[in-house]
Amino acid sequence: MLTKIGFISLGCDKNRVDSEVMLGYLRQAGYHLTGDLREAEIIVINTCGFINAAKEESIASILEAARYKADGNCRHLLVAGCLAQRYGNELLTEMPEIDGVMGTGSVPEIVSVLKKMQTGDRVAEINGPGYVHSWWVPRLLTTPGHTAYLKIAEGCDNCCSYCAIPAIRGSYRSRSMGDILAEADNLCSRGVKELIIVAQDTTRYGLDLYGRLALADLLRELVAMEKCRWIRLMYCYPASVTNELIQVMASYPKICRYMDLPLQHISPRLLRLMNRRGSREKIVNLIKRMRQAVPGLALRTTFIVGFPGETEAEFQELLNFMEQVQFERAGVFGFSPEEGTAAVALPGRVSDDVIAERVERAMLLQQRISLAHNRNLVGRELTVLVEGWDAEVKMYWGRTEADAPDVDGKVYFAAEEEVREGDFVQVRILDAAEYDLSGVYLK
Repeated sequence: MLTKIGFISLGCDKNRVDSEVMLGYLRQAGYHLTGDLREAEIIVINTCGFINAAKEESIASILEAARYKADGNCRHLLVAGCLAQRYGNELLTEMPEIDGVMGTGSVPEIVSVLKKMQTGDRVAEINGPGYVHSWWVPRLLTTPGHTAYLKIAEGCDNCCSYCAIPAIRGSYRSRSMGDILAEADNLCSRGVKELIIVAQDTTRYGLDLYGRLALADLLRELVAMEKCRWIRLMYCYPASVTNELIQVMASYPKICRYMDLPLQHISPRLLRLMNRRGSREKIVNLIKRMRQAVPGLALRTTFIVGFPGETEAEFQELLNFMEQVQFERAGVFGFSPEEGTAAVALPGRVSDDVIAERVERAMLLQQRISLAHNRNLVGRELTVLVEGWDAEVKMYWGRTEADAPDVDGKVYFAAEEEVREGDFVQVRILDAAEYDLSGVYLK
């Protein structure tokens, strides 16, 4: 009888790709994958350990899964991923519910780790974070069949003072262009229509392998794939966005008029403390050049408020910048002190209450900006990738090229005829809210 595996994947979409590879190895080895944790004989949790909230979610998930060892069929519990990479031995010592830990560098060892656990061993498989997957490894997609994440690199060399990723994921390691293209071809042959390019820093791609920034070259190769309809760029470091990359985006309709460009702040002093390259002048100039070259470009960014020493004047400077630039998409997060990072030792810790208040003020501003942008779309005809049917509102829903899955808004639309998940359709926009749009199907 096949052993049933329950799998929980937490954290970012880069972590999701690791989960999909692990699931592929498990299926290849003959394990039975179940979505019902009550049935699972082994539960695997691929954790996130990026910030305190993510660590708390991971611990809560471990404790919740451990209940199935008492109330369900579960006999073994494996904790994998970022939290295990950072705290693996501590987790084994302090949480007897756990039967094994496996770090970010041990993804291909998932089957051998489970087999050791099944013999009664408590396993600690924590190696250096040097793993980079290849196109030929088994991978079981957990996204809808028309969308997939294409991870082009692993690790990070930026060493932002608030970030633990270099310690968890290691130094930046680009995959070869040929390997990425082979995986992209395989994904598109399986029905994927939207490739979402991800890495800790996508714009740094190729520097370690080819001695130059090569994302533009990679995109030129990807757009030649006939079965691919959309290519979306996430996690672009502003200092590495070249004129060549902007020109490539402007030249190929397959590349979504969308870029995720995390900025984190705009105060020169705080950017220095964050160990972020760039200045307000350079960032404003970059955004101006991008919008001129790519009409209709939707820019998404993220900001950190409450960084140690952030004054009210510096926070106001950030609000003024948001007002000036009018980002189509933005997320605002409170500073999270991460042990082992340089920011932990900085003086001037901002209170949790002040951080929460600043997050709220910034997000209220962004909601106003987003609502004004969305209202300008009323009456327009937009191409929408259909994601499904929402039974609660009794409408279909999908995303435009300006919307990444899970983090951006949705387009709800009425249709007199049935449309299928994964179809590209035309929708006339009739109404707008802060984040979502609604309209009617045209064709």
